Amino acid sequence: MGALHLTLASASPRRHELLGRLGLVPDAVTPADIDETPLKGELPRAYALRMGREKAVAVAAPGHVLAGDTVVAVGRRILPKTETEAEARACLDLMSGRRHQVLTSVVLRAPDGSIRERLSETVVHFKRLSAEEIAAYLAGGEWQGKAGGYAIQGAAEGLIEWIRGSHSGIMGLSLHETRALLKAAGFAIG
Repeated sequence: MGALHLTLASASPRRHELLGRLGLVPDAVTPADIDETPLKGELPRAYALRMGREKAVAVAAPGHVLAGDTVVAVGRRILPKTETEAEARACLDLMSGRRHQVLTSVVLRAPDGSIRERLSETVVHFKRLSAEEIAAYLAGGEWQGKAGGYAIQGAAEGLIEWIRGSHSGIMGLSLHETRALLKAAGFAIG
């Protein structure tokens, strides 16, 4: 078998870094440009999988295309990728002292167009957050563009009491699921 070509369908530096932890550097990085609006009544799990699939299909590239999406949900409610401080504050207020889900899809499109996908489901529990803790977190700016208004790899990790599931999945690319998909496709991963 010749060398395999891999395109990462994401502009996220975090996904690129996580892929590197598996010893892989993508041959190309081509972010997918799709509408990420949830469908009316769409549940978080279905939304995460649909977004991953749509991103994998949207990128025109030779070889394999690896895509994914991370969704933060409280119950059936999908939280936004926060664009404003007010959105981020609302998300943190909602998650304060309670658990929420982080769903990360990993989708691999093969050269023949076939799709393989996995879903990482992680439960995260924030401590009860004081107004001062929320204000300090927001002042750091890590919330910008992040699903649910936080990034676990930053200061928010100190606000989390426990997680059950994949730490890398919360960061944006579950290494367990990604490794399994890439190995099954023939990529050399130790």
